[in-house]
Amino acid sequence: MTSTPAPPDRAAYRVGTPLRDTAVPDGPLAERWDRRRFEARLVSPAARRRHTVIVVGTGLAGSAAGATLAEQGYRVEQFCFQDSPRRAHSIAAQGGINAAKNYRNDGDSVRRLFHDTVKGGDFRARESNVYRLAQVSAEIIDQCVAQGVPFAREYGGLLDTRSFGGAQVSRTFYARGQTGQQLLLGAYQALSRQIAAGTVTMHPRTEMLDLVVIDGRARGIIARDLVNGRVDTYLADAVVLATGGYGNVFYLSTNAKNSNATAVWRAHRRGALFANPCFTQIHPTCIPRSGEHQAKLTLMSESLRNDGRIWVPVTPGDTRPPHEIPESERDYYLERLYPAFGNLVPRDIASRAAKNVCDDGRGVGPGGQGVYLDFADALARLGRAAIEERYGNLFEMYERITGENPYDVPMRIYPAIHYTMGGLWVDYDLQTTVPGLFAVGEANFSDHGANRLGASALMQGLADGYFVLPPVLGDYLARLPRGAAWRVDEDHPAVREAMFDVTDRQYALLSNNGDRTADSFHRELGALLWDRCGMARDADGLRQALDRIPALREEFWHRVRVPGSGTEVNQSLERAGRIADHLELAELMCLDALHRAESCGGHFRTESRTEDGEAARRDEEFSYVAAWEFAGPGRPPVLHREQLAFDHVHPTRRSYA
Repeated sequence: MTSTPAPPDRAAYRVGTPLRDTAVPDGPLAERWDRRRFEARLVSPAARRRHTVIVVGTGLAGSAAGATLAEQGYRVEQFCFQDSPRRAHSIAAQGGINAAKNYRNDGDSVRRLFHDTVKGGDFRARESNVYRLAQVSAEIIDQCVAQGVPFAREYGGLLDTRSFGGAQVSRTFYARGQTGQQLLLGAYQALSRQIAAGTVTMHPRTEMLDLVVIDGRARGIIARDLVNGRVDTYLADAVVLATGGYGNVFYLSTNAKNSNATAVWRAHRRGALFANPCFTQIHPTCIPRSGEHQAKLTLMSESLRNDGRIWVPVTPGDTRPPHEIPESERDYYLERLYPAFGNLVPRDIASRAAKNVCDDGRGVGPGGQGVYLDFADALARLGRAAIEERYGNLFEMYERITGENPYDVPMRIYPAIHYTMGGLWVDYDLQTTVPGLFAVGEANFSDHGANRLGASALMQGLADGYFVLPPVLGDYLARLPRGAAWRVDEDHPAVREAMFDVTDRQYALLSNNGDRTADSFHRELGALLWDRCGMARDADGLRQALDRIPALREEFWHRVRVPGSGTEVNQSLERAGRIADHLELAELMCLDALHRAESCGGHFRTESRTEDGEAARRDEEFSYVAAWEFAGPGRPPVLHREQLAFDHVHPTRRSYA
């Protein structure tokens, strides 16, 4: 093993009291979720209509939560910045959704899905949460089939499955390359039913800009109508954030351009701890960037790795077309390095391996930043019709973007920022450290550890929304005080303070009259993060980033120019507000990456690796969740550690050979 990374400067943060999840039940692991549901207090059907719940976001987690809570009788106020709930970024997910149904009879089970997920997360996730996710997975498939989701079926009529990275069983249910779209349409239909029934009030083209906290509890949000610019207060008994991840802090990512971190970051500034921000996932199967002009990257589904073989030339600098390179001069490096899993190793492993061969000078395409994903063997074995049936829409998308036909030439792929495992800290009940504020789906940190296995994001989003949140939120509502002491209105001092903060920030952006666009700052920040806190990180690079980010943030507030006004559609204002939050979050990401002087999952410190170049965890020092507290502007954040216990899957070196 290489030398131990030097610890960060402790003056950059303070260490606070240890953190503990007090909501998780004790007892046998397999019985904890059933016990939690049984012990949860109930709200009677007649009383539910007296409770209002705000749900921010309409992706899989948000739509599932809004539809389910409204179906139970709660009044739901739901928000999205898109013009329709069905335009949420969940629609972009392609490959599939995991579930432990064992239809293939190949040895799968709830326990095996649990084991694969804990191991795939490099032993940085809670056992209780992950086991619950595996338990609930089978119910998700039944729910979605009942909604009419058109999963692929095999010749006998049963639902078909395929393999995904990090597993040796076939547990991924799919709808061609459109799984996210079909699942979201199912959830959207359920949500639309409640909108028509009047139990959900939908607020499209409306963006949350702050959280209202009264007497220590989340009681509402401040949101801006993106069409007319009006800023309003919305009050409720509880708030649910289902706003996705923060991958767009890197500027170039696979996320939709409007995906952002404002909701979770505003909640963090109001008291919600932010956990493991350095755990960001790099997806190995993306179309390489084609130039400086690009504003986002395009994901090619991980499902392609079922039939595509990944290779590069053996000889550095070999620029021959792929069909001119004979088999003997090709390096199928994943099959060589990881024979047990081959091309289906987890995403972090595949991404780093691609970076390594490109760094060796064996990358393909412009700038040598790419590897081949070749379907020649699969086409010869299965025929074009079978490949078209499985991946036809993905092949068409690739050809439209690159002008290359993957039936004739191999695809070119390269890793890109995709998913974020960090997020708001939540307990077993999905509740943050602000009572009454819940975070579901990618907005929380809870289930994936330091790395997410493919096809588990859709699983977590729907599990949280359909099955986990409703009973635990009901338990919270059942315990609330009632009467005049609980009622608040827009004249409450905390509401006025939050409203002032939003309008003052908006005024500062509009009146700055600088000489740089917000996007120029975002592009600079993204390049800095990718270079210093991307696929590989080291102490020197992270310290350089921590020196540069505060200066860049100060420059932003002095030089940014936001044209237009706040009383109209103003996308420049929207982007500027989000980038201001990115500039704060990026600093915490780098600080978290510097303090965690180990390599695990998507967090790879070059100083902490084994002799053969693999990630080297330091379990005795870092087997904990790093939950950061916002201590105020200009003050160092406070680190709270939640120790992780592994009683059922004991940490070992993560091997896929």
